[in-house]
Amino acid sequence: MTKTETEESDVKAKDAGHVKIFDTTLRDGEQAPGFSMSTDAKIIVARALEALNVDIIEAGFAAASPGDAAAISTIAREIEGPTIGSLARLNKNDIEAAARAIEPARKKRIHTFIGTSPLHRDAKLKMTKDEILKQISEVVAFARSACDDVEFSPEDAIRTERDYLIEAVEAAIEAGARTINIPDTVGYTTPEEITDLFRFLNEKAKGADKVTFSVHCHDDLGMAVANSLAAVRGGARQIECAVNGIGERAGNCSLEEVVMALATRRDFFNADTQVDTTKIYAASTALARVTHNPIPRNKAIVGRNAFAHEAGIHQHGVLADKRTYEIMDAEKVGVPSNALVLGKHSGKHAVAARVKALGFNVSKEKIEDIFPNFKKLADTAKEVTDADLVRLVTGNAAVDGRAGPWRMRKTELHVDFEDDTRPHARVTMEHDNGERRTVTHEGEGPIDAAFAAVCAIADVPGRIHTLDLHHLAAEGVVRAEAIVDVDGKQFSGKAQEVDIADAAVAAFVAAINQAAAIRSGAFSFPNEAAAS
Repeated sequence: MTKTETEESDVKAKDAGHVKIFDTTLRDGEQAPGFSMSTDAKIIVARALEALNVDIIEAGFAAASPGDAAAISTIAREIEGPTIGSLARLNKNDIEAAARAIEPARKKRIHTFIGTSPLHRDAKLKMTKDEILKQISEVVAFARSACDDVEFSPEDAIRTERDYLIEAVEAAIEAGARTINIPDTVGYTTPEEITDLFRFLNEKAKGADKVTFSVHCHDDLGMAVANSLAAVRGGARQIECAVNGIGERAGNCSLEEVVMALATRRDFFNADTQVDTTKIYAASTALARVTHNPIPRNKAIVGRNAFAHEAGIHQHGVLADKRTYEIMDAEKVGVPSNALVLGKHSGKHAVAARVKALGFNVSKEKIEDIFPNFKKLADTAKEVTDADLVRLVTGNAAVDGRAGPWRMRKTELHVDFEDDTRPHARVTMEHDNGERRTVTHEGEGPIDAAFAAVCAIADVPGRIHTLDLHHLAAEGVVRAEAIVDVDGKQFSGKAQEVDIADAAVAAFVAAINQAAAIRSGAFSFPNEAAAS
């Protein structure tokens, strides 16, 4: 980035209506236990962030390891649009490592930091106030000579004395930092405090008008998003955040939550971002997939329940007008549509809507007829699945509870470690008409191969969307639930087996069975009028 471009970007960030999104999923997020990513995984997430149109991607910590430096360089070469940054401690070796790693980027940033609170000065750094100020002046200037776009963070700023924090901030500005980040490193502050702090810094720090003030909040007390939004009210024009809120300890400010809060309540914050919100769900699921950490069901914005409704009153309202109980459109964050979860709180309107969505054209009288049985089933189950609903509507339930023509006969999963053979599965299934089919298929893993074989046998183009597995040690079984995408619709299947692989495949078959039955038009209503 040229000096002119950087200055223009800084001016834009100072505008009341624009807040930069600095994503640290690949740096702070990856530091969280259980979220380490390979270079290939990082590239997948970086591309999702590029599609989101975030302003800055903090791609890693170059000095942490050769692997991290290499991943940063790969991202810097392959990702266009966002500025690519690397974290660096406030020393010249780290700065040089960061500069090398981000060198291929079209737009680049070095983000350097040092602790400024009494605890960090005395316990960690063993440095005096003056020594830290001298190091800020010298090393930030050195970083500026290596990269035009330099960000400085006084670590543990929230617990730093205000008069000393001002000195540290001013030293960094004078040395050439263009962004001053104020981190709540341990998630300690409150919204009122942080709003006041940012107003104080904007009013009192010399050179405040020349820089973008940024906020980086951790979620130790569950207030990272609230505190970040409060900082915006105090004058922050950059928010540091992570997809799904991942990060050290309890995590960081959640990107999807803070972006949608600004978008949904622009009337209150008078600020917005350049993020393409329709790509939020894709980024969230991409991260969950590469880190093997599922999105919590009740997670705001992207969780499975975020746009789901079970209460009958809510379902009736949503069917009449989604705005009755939804302040955002699911489509605005990339979720296909709202979901009505059928359970004991559901009413007839929701049951009728789901029956119609499954492809059945039934009368009001039919809904009245099946509703008592629906309620009985719902009282004994957490959720009434599509398979359950198909059985209720058709009255064609098989002895084994299937809602479709196929039953599993045999599954063999294979992984060969002694040669280059890909994992494969051999699956045998039997149709209600007596036909048996056996298919051997390769896949990314043995279960993936089994899923592909099931789809080939049933001639249904299914794709796994979600697979939840729960091992109940006390009962010695695994319970599985699979949600499968077929022809733009989702079908769910549940199963319980002793073996984890058997449970996964059986749940997948249960979902595919519903789709196979509906695609074939196997269900009919000879005594039913065609009226809806």
